[in-house]
Amino acid sequence: MNDPAEKLANGLAALQISCTPERRIKLLDFLHLMRKWNLVYNLTAIRDLTAAVDLHLLDSLTLQPYLRGGRVLDIGTGAGLPGIPLALLNPGLDFTLLDSNTKKTRFVQQAVIELQLSNVTVVTARVEQYRPPQGFDTLLTRAFARLSDILAQAQPLLATDGVVLAQKGVWPDQEILEAQTLSRDFALRSHRLSIPGLNVERHLIECSSQRT
Repeated sequence: MNDPAEKLANGLAALQISCTPERRIKLLDFLHLMRKWNLVYNLTAIRDLTAAVDLHLLDSLTLQPYLRGGRVLDIGTGAGLPGIPLALLNPGLDFTLLDSNTKKTRFVQQAVIELQLSNVTVVTARVEQYRPPQGFDTLLTRAFARLSDILAQAQPLLATDGVVLAQKGVWPDQEILEAQTLSRDFALRSHRLSIPGLNVERHLIECSSQRT
């Protein structure tokens, strides 16, 4: 299937995600904007729009059923993934997209403006130095760091009953064992994610805060 719009529509249907035609257009506009800026900023190695539907949009949107609460932080957002696709589908949630790379956050800020995303704040900072006045209900990470490091950095940023959603590729057996050994503040559950039409390994480690 070479039509990105058709591939996106079919993928959303397979994931059982409701999405208006207007939001589908904005999701594709995001990919076009990324491809334009990629010529100078080298945001992603994926140049083909059809492949980007799978590996950027649908991959990000597999997290949709696991979002919790009203405040979401995307740590190491890079080119705005998974934060921007999820923000487009969830206008009632407040998203903060965090990255230390100035070039990437400059692109993300421009994408927020052009896509008219009033529910997104972009922050340029290292996660270790970022201390917002209020904790987040959901923290997102995508190929950001080892799970034990993610949980250590997440603790000061989470609301009391918050959750960390860590996207991984192949099953991170050793990372899970290490995280369970080092942290008793989180209950870990794993989910196998499926991107429609792609035979690739994707896993989500759902880490729920057990702090009181």
